[in-house]
Amino acid sequence: MWKLRKYLVPYWKASVLAPLFMMLEVAMDLMQPMLMASIVNHGVMESDIVHIQQTGLLMLVVAVIGMFAGFACTIFSSRAAMQFSADLRMDLFAKVQSFSFRQLDLFKSGSLITRLTNDVAQLQQLVQMSLRAFVRGPLIIVGSIIMTFIINPSLAIIVVVTISTLIILIYLLIRFASPLFSKLQKKLDNVNTTVQENVSNIRAVKSFVRSDYENKRFARVNQDFTQTAIKAFRIMALNMPIVSLILYSSVVLILWFGAHQAWQGNMPVGDLIAFINYVIQVLFSLLMIGNLMMMVTRGRASAERVNDVFSVSVDTEDVESHNNEVLQGKVNFENVSFSYGDGQKEKTIENINLSICPGKRIAIVGSTGAGKSTLVQLLLRLYEPTSGTIYIDGKDIRDIPLSELRKRIAIVSQNPFLFSGTIKENICFGLPNASEEEIIKAAKMAQAHEFIDKLPGRYDARIGQKGVNLSGGQKQRISIARALLLQPKILILDDSTSAVDTATEMQIQQEIRQQLDGCTCIMIAQRISSVINADTIVVMEHGRILSQGSHEQLLHDCRIYQEIYQSQFRNGGLLNGY
Repeated sequence: MWKLRKYLVPYWKASVLAPLFMMLEVAMDLMQPMLMASIVNHGVMESDIVHIQQTGLLMLVVAVIGMFAGFACTIFSSRAAMQFSADLRMDLFAKVQSFSFRQLDLFKSGSLITRLTNDVAQLQQLVQMSLRAFVRGPLIIVGSIIMTFIINPSLAIIVVVTISTLIILIYLLIRFASPLFSKLQKKLDNVNTTVQENVSNIRAVKSFVRSDYENKRFARVNQDFTQTAIKAFRIMALNMPIVSLILYSSVVLILWFGAHQAWQGNMPVGDLIAFINYVIQVLFSLLMIGNLMMMVTRGRASAERVNDVFSVSVDTEDVESHNNEVLQGKVNFENVSFSYGDGQKEKTIENINLSICPGKRIAIVGSTGAGKSTLVQLLLRLYEPTSGTIYIDGKDIRDIPLSELRKRIAIVSQNPFLFSGTIKENICFGLPNASEEEIIKAAKMAQAHEFIDKLPGRYDARIGQKGVNLSGGQKQRISIARALLLQPKILILDDSTSAVDTATEMQIQQEIRQQLDGCTCIMIAQRISSVINADTIVVMEHGRILSQGSHEQLLHDCRIYQEIYQSQFRNGGLLNGY
């Protein structure tokens, strides 16, 4: 938790002013019992009305000063805590953005959401309370104990014994609760992950009539979280009754012995009242600190989880930009291998050697799981190769700044993600300053302008979350337009026209050839009709390149390609509507 202190440093003024105002409030609170004792001992017992009025007015002034000091403390502590959490959340989000796909695989998406929201909120609450209650509690306890010894040293011993007993009990409660709160946050991860998976795939759930299964799955993780929460808060629940029992027991003892001394004339009645007030302040401060220590336990667990994200070392090292070289689009894979898991024996990509000339159209085909998509993800450095090197224009891609590399390479995936917003905002996502003419031109190239023009609002038409109000083909065409707007030197189409009819697909490819002259195009496809006119077709199987050549060459020489072709074409026509 100490590692996160740097997020409070920029707000040191508020972080210092909050405790200072709290110290002023505590000083005012410590004055009140003595002023009350003075009213009783000198005003009431001696029937001095003037003393009662003067001291009462002083009590009112002290109370007003304490009120404003407490208000100022709350303002400054809240400001520091909220700025702390805002900066922490921003850096945490930025850290997640810097993760490679391999690093993202270390965390469940629900876990990252919990850390960005619930864990940061726990730390915000802890910081705010630390600047207030953790200052007030110890000061009240120390100040009140000093005052009780000044008033009556013999009765003050009861207070010291009570405090010692409570400290031991609070320590034991925290020790037992701490592991449970760490476990509780992990259970909350499971709840968030289950909810996210269900919401993201709700159409599949309903299509396969699996709502009952999903309800049972959520019930399991929800029950697991609830049971852990009950165990944790059961221990926390012991805090209040135990402290209250000890508190009232000590008050009874003090009243018993104090009343006996007052009866004998050894202790003024006003002093006894002041003593009781100080004891109550001490014991309620201990009760507050006990609850805060439980909060510290939860905060420590949250801090560890946040630090887990920050401690992930960057496996995709970036370099500084030294020049603005014009990318030509020549790509070379030299002995490239890759596996997803650390130490995983089976390689997803194995010993790939591939050369792609600038401005050429190369297609990659193969069965599901052959490694086609993984290959292009390596080109974008979304993953790092286990071994081997990838070059662009003869330069190791690790020596090219990530921002420059990814600005010059555009990719369109089979399942494009559209953001909530307008169609225009989605198309110009990669180029926010694009003109309306450029956006329309890109949409026309992607064969999307015609259907966009018919929508209410046209390019200002709003898209629902994930593009729910658009068809699969429409979403793919908007994603293609988004990529084409960048005028990339390397364009990757990862089965990006699977939901588009063949005629429209041919038109898109023709526009790319005409408008993006010199662009290196890498196409991954399941349909032979999508790649039949490519300059080179690469056939992959089990992470290896089996063969490469033109359509005619592969039909003659490659058995796998022949099987794919024959499965899709029959009697010169396309099978299953392809």
